[in-house]
Amino acid sequence: MLKNSLTLRQAELVVAVLSDVLGNGSTLDRAYARQFAEVRLAPTEQANIAFVTGDLMRRLNLYTLLAGVSMDEAAVAGWSLICVWHQFYNLPLPPCPAASLFNLKSYESRKATARNLPALWDGCPEWLDALGEEQLGESWAAERRALTQHPKRFLRVNTLKCDQNALTQRLLDERVNVRPVSGIANALEVLNDAALFRTDSFQEGWFEQQDAGSQQIAEFLDVQPGMRVIDACAGAGGKTLHLAALMHGKGRLLALDVEQWKLDNLKQRARRAGAHNIETRLISSSKTIKRLKESADRLLLDVPCSGLGVLKRNPDAKWRDAAQRLPILMALQADILSRYSKMVKPGGELVYATCSILPCENQDQVAKFLEAHQGEFSLVRERVISPAQSGFDGFYMALIRREAAPAAAMSHCASTDIDNPDLVQPDLEGTTEHTEPQTEEASIE
Repeated sequence: MLKNSLTLRQAELVVAVLSDVLGNGSTLDRAYARQFAEVRLAPTEQANIAFVTGDLMRRLNLYTLLAGVSMDEAAVAGWSLICVWHQFYNLPLPPCPAASLFNLKSYESRKATARNLPALWDGCPEWLDALGEEQLGESWAAERRALTQHPKRFLRVNTLKCDQNALTQRLLDERVNVRPVSGIANALEVLNDAALFRTDSFQEGWFEQQDAGSQQIAEFLDVQPGMRVIDACAGAGGKTLHLAALMHGKGRLLALDVEQWKLDNLKQRARRAGAHNIETRLISSSKTIKRLKESADRLLLDVPCSGLGVLKRNPDAKWRDAAQRLPILMALQADILSRYSKMVKPGGELVYATCSILPCENQDQVAKFLEAHQGEFSLVRERVISPAQSGFDGFYMALIRREAAPAAAMSHCASTDIDNPDLVQPDLEGTTEHTEPQTEEASIE
């Protein structure tokens, strides 16, 4: 929480970010990057701007009501929103023209109204509140409140290069204060506003920034050194890198994605992390998946989802078209689980994971899949990470085993593409280093 008001320059940048997100449709991370690229800011200034902007976005409907503007006007009402934000937290209004127009009596009247509307007070749009209550019942109110909180920052120790004690001491020398996270191996919570990505320890690949809840997904897959593992929805590779570390860099780890730029980013991060057993491949057609049939000892399916478990970190998502996209995403999840699961060997295991807390994207999807594949796949265990109970982001994961086929039925299985010695290896040499994000508000996944 801020102890002092924003400076005029900081307030101007908050207004610019809000305008970019709400007016131009930019994601919050991209808006930060664009605005911060224009100016030189101290780490504490970036932290202040991200804190205020993030809180405004997490409860945008509340602050627009307090400012007396509609949601449609929010993109051009940045200064009014900043003023009500300061008043809400009992801070002096920043030096700006909107401060002279601020009406305290009207503000207090609107605030009294808002206090009687719990969902509005928690910054929850009507569609999400109805969906959350339908899906989660009595537990929804607590989850809704938890998703309005400022996200904590967590690190994952890269055990390919160091251990937790060594990293803790080195970060202390670099003026980064951390503490262990109870119950999660190699997770550290960051306790100050240090610029993590400017540290030598980051540049040398000693850690990755990753939510403590997210770190539990790779562990759930129970990979071992020497296995053949596929991360089929790898994205920029946060969980891929964790899998590589859990494998001690031994074995074959194939990262797949439908977007080449994400895989290129992963190559850069893998080089920095010393994760040399990672191979990348673009999913250019359905043939990419078919060629990998029954090739993996372990498979991670971190599928596209609504992202409703990570709204603390990506609050702009709930003001977009998430309600309209949810049925499309659910159809995609079911398709990925059905088709991609064929990459697991008989006797192998897969993890289906999302960053959502909705049963319709999680338990219901797994139940439908198992019903359609009775005798072929079985549920080993599942886990829900609740933002309200953990303080982390929200995730779901299900460990599913593919039952071993009879010996006669397996005789047709030929050597597959992942074992092909002609497989092109990733060019981990000569790649550009990871570009430092312009804000550390969000974890890199």
